[in-house]
Amino acid sequence: MRLSRYFLPVLKEDPKEAQIVSHRLMLRSGMIKQQAAGIYSWLPLGFKVLRRIEQIVHEEQTRAGHIPLLMPTLQPADLWRESGRYDDYGEEMLRIRDRHKRDLLYGPTNEEMITDIFRSHVNSYKDLPLTLYHIQWKFRDEIRPRFGVMRGREFLMKDGYNFDLTREDALHAYNRHLVSYLRTYERMGLQAIPMRADGGPIGGDYTHEFLVLAETGESEVFYDSQITDLKFGSRDIDYDDKAQCQAVLEEFTSRYARTDETHDEAVFAQVPEDRRRVARGIEVGQIFYFGTKYSEPMGATVVGPDGARVPVHMGSHGIGVSRLLGAIIEASHDDKGIIWPEGVTPFHVGIVNLKQGDVATDSACEALYAELKARGLDPLYDDRDERAGAKFATMDLIGLPWRITVGPRGLAANKVELTSRRSGETTEMSPAEAVERLSATYRPVFAAGLPSPAA
Repeated sequence: MRLSRYFLPVLKEDPKEAQIVSHRLMLRSGMIKQQAAGIYSWLPLGFKVLRRIEQIVHEEQTRAGHIPLLMPTLQPADLWRESGRYDDYGEEMLRIRDRHKRDLLYGPTNEEMITDIFRSHVNSYKDLPLTLYHIQWKFRDEIRPRFGVMRGREFLMKDGYNFDLTREDALHAYNRHLVSYLRTYERMGLQAIPMRADGGPIGGDYTHEFLVLAETGESEVFYDSQITDLKFGSRDIDYDDKAQCQAVLEEFTSRYARTDETHDEAVFAQVPEDRRRVARGIEVGQIFYFGTKYSEPMGATVVGPDGARVPVHMGSHGIGVSRLLGAIIEASHDDKGIIWPEGVTPFHVGIVNLKQGDVATDSACEALYAELKARGLDPLYDDRDERAGAKFATMDLIGLPWRITVGPRGLAANKVELTSRRSGETTEMSPAEAVERLSATYRPVFAAGLPSPAA
């Protein structure tokens, strides 16, 4: 993309309404625009990152054997009355009545609807196990929406639902989700720690939240510092292997890590004092096992091996797709702007032309732009007639991981500058070497993915 043709409405000053870093930088870099309290338009740069995050989530869900579908944003209230949650959910639920006086709601979650889909089409235990998921917009009418996309009213979420014959099978689905979430977050450059949590309005007594440590986190968290040394890495997992998935769960949950809602001071005191940590965390996902909480009242049963009908065991599993954008910025920024990890960056590299209109620099930038695209990379070429300082400031603000700077003096020696946004290190090399270095850098990022599921 050529910046002269792109829509990137950056702001020079910090917006007064922004209270935390991610909200400030998302507004300044032209990623979002507030339309109402807690409701945002996603402008091209923000939308591009949102789609990269969504793609990773899709790929890891597919890798784990989960099946995508799409449910509507509006749901019939009668489904929620069946489960008993319509009146219990509270004022966060936006209730609507259509022209025919039918009660609807803007879905805050989808347990009831997915259960209705399941009971309409699945009759036998032979069709299990089954995990369905979608990525869809949700609405929760927060009393005080704040912190930009971190605590908005409308948000994009991946929610998945498993249906299993037995508790043992459902707990394997729980473990499978934990493994897939660890992979998902690490591909985004995040360390998200699974912590014992409270079930809240979703229900169930077995649940873990995934939290990213950050000073602006809304939750107080207590943990053993050893857990921050754990990395899932590139290990190969067979998602059908119950023992293998259980081993990963035990590895990542055996050390103390809890939110303030489930914190147990007596248990925490057993952690060696030098490893006890108290911090703030940003929730970016949660997994639940809740047994037959929804299947029993809603009649989601199957014919079991003995011919008798039994309610299925269920769990739900969410990832805050739009919230992840804010969490990544909170975890990865400096005083100049955002620092995107390679896995989610909107553009892989920025090209800065120091002398727009000069035949040699224009030609070199055009050649770099074409070669990078031919290698499968997505460059942003700053071809504006702007001073160099303004171009550098824009690149630093929007946080692309790499920048190639092209100027007449360097080109005279067949050199360009390749700069790492994270380290600030700049290296002179030939244009061909810069392209090769970037191709090698992104090769493992591309290799980590899978073909996306069909839309």
